[in-house]
Amino acid sequence: MPVTVRVPTPLRPLTGNAEQVEVSGSSIREIINDLESKHSGIKNRLCDEKGEIRRFINVYLNDEDIRFMQNQDTPVKDGDRISIIPAIAGG
Repeated sequence: MPVTVRVPTPLRPLTGNAEQVEVSGSSIREIINDLESKHSGIKNRLCDEKGEIRRFINVYLNDEDIRFMQNQDTPVKDGDRISIIPAIAGG
């Protein structure tokens, strides 16, 4: 059973306007790489030139922020839900 990734509106043009996509991997890093292999260009929007998740992108695994887990090394299992949420500036 694959992992479901919720795609934010600004990135949907890269996924054929899909709100959710299914990918495979055993860690967030592998999920991002599989996402890139299926939807070219998305990794560049999520990660900086060093391969780290951009500061203004929040990634949640089953409602938990991966920054408070093991970041990209956070393990993922079948059936997990991942949400990509761009930070919104304001004030």
